[in-house]
Amino acid sequence: MLAQREVDGKSNEITAFAPLLDEVKLADAVVTADALHAQRAHADYLVLQRGAHYLVTVKRNQPGLHAQLKALPWKQIPVVHSSSDRGHGRIERRGVKVVTVAAGILFPHARQALQVTRKTRPLNDTKWTRETAYAVTSLTAEQATAAELAAWIRGHWRIENQLHWVRDVTYDEDRSQIRTGNAPRVMASLRNLAISMLRLNGNTNIAQALRHHAWNPLHPIKLLLDS
Repeated sequence: MLAQREVDGKSNEITAFAPLLDEVKLADAVVTADALHAQRAHADYLVLQRGAHYLVTVKRNQPGLHAQLKALPWKQIPVVHSSSDRGHGRIERRGVKVVTVAAGILFPHARQALQVTRKTRPLNDTKWTRETAYAVTSLTAEQATAAELAAWIRGHWRIENQLHWVRDVTYDEDRSQIRTGNAPRVMASLRNLAISMLRLNGNTNIAQALRHHAWNPLHPIKLLLDS
């Protein structure tokens, strides 16, 4: 966790995008974002103002762009990267297709479009569930390989499991009674700090790590001193 910003209840994350990233060094960085941030202003901000690149998922909240990406001749384009994983009681297989896009795609600075197909099934079942997602990036084929693009997309999706899910489930954040003043923001900062420190310490199971540190008051002190 590099930075965070409180979002006004009357607003949404879109307005907080640039102010949040103003706090982070972005020159030559690749910024990934979910479909909510498939905003033309965000693309201009990253490329023109910050000298960065973007890799953004595109869904139906941008119907014109989504339709354009879906209509590309994907059947004629081979899978250029594939991977598979087994864990959490399921098998997941992923295939990535990448195509260079010419002028006309309804998104600033777009250079490549991606189609990501994910197939999953429980280990105890034979039925596969298929999901197709689209993305667009300002990176050219010379600047990023298909394997790199696939890794960045997967890394972005992993945020849901490694941060948001932990805060929602392990910390039970949604049911927290701390709701007044700056207290919710302070507690969010402390949770993010704790998760980040535990991950930097090599912990992959945050619930287990929290129990370990709760058993002995010297454990969190040692973690703080060693970090």
